[in-house]
Amino acid sequence: MSSSTGEKLTSQNWAGHWHGFGAWIGSGDTYRQEGRRRPGEGPGDPQTRTFLEEKLPPMITGQWLMRRTQVAGTWTEVEDALAWLQERYTQAPPMVREDGKAAYSPLDWKLECALDALPRGVDITWAYWTQSRMLASYSVVACPNLFQQHLPCPTGEAARPLPANVTSLDSRRRGNVPSTLAPA
Repeated sequence: MSSSTGEKLTSQNWAGHWHGFGAWIGSGDTYRQEGRRRPGEGPGDPQTRTFLEEKLPPMITGQWLMRRTQVAGTWTEVEDALAWLQERYTQAPPMVREDGKAAYSPLDWKLECALDALPRGVDITWAYWTQSRMLASYSVVACPNLFQQHLPCPTGEAARPLPANVTSLDSRRRGNVPSTLAPA
């Protein structure tokens, strides 16, 4: 796929929207069943049919786009995608180590990284062990997808340019992002 100017689609010229998938919460043993997380060779392949019905996160994040019925949200505003990630995180927070130290990066750092990556068409997946010792995984996937450019949009939306009010990491640092998403 190429950009509207005919050049190859890259993170430097990406324009589109995002889809959310998950949250999947389950055991590590189930998550390790990689065969269930991979499509087959084509649309008629039994492995592909099974993959399309599977709830486990795909091995390749962009392949979430194959699972049309599992879209949890679609956004053209990066702040909306960030709010969705934050809500999933709050619903199933990560575990805390027995010594009280952080087991994972803090939420504000994760949001800052997502704010930097999403506007460039880079997918975001957050996966971690929860307090109940289950694995949580959820993703925001860029559409069109930089690494799975052959996959169509699961909701049938055409890729659209980002709205003018989508912010960059630099504008967030200047305070142009709602305080609920800005780091403390």
